[in-house]
Amino acid sequence: MSPSMTVLDPTDESRPTARQRAPRLDALAGRRIGLLDISKARGDVFLDRLAEHLGERGAHIERLRKPTFSRPAPADLRQEIATRCDAVIEALAD
Repeated sequence: MSPSMTVLDPTDESRPTARQRAPRLDALAGRRIGLLDISKARGDVFLDRLAEHLGERGAHIERLRKPTFSRPAPADLRQEIATRCDAVIEALAD
């Protein structure tokens, strides 16, 4: 008898929403890149290093932070990202 495994989806979507991918940026120089810290331990360490690399390529960095990792980003933070950033990178860490 083979063991079974149950995989749980933490997003609580009974039917996942189909989402179209945003187009890639043609270049980083001069673009505003949002670095979103979701408030997990050491996520800021990853984002600090990433900010260095992106800055070397001419990107302007916007640092953003969710109040807690256990909930989706608040609507006002999502709106801020959408209006201020050309792209966003979210950090997950532990």
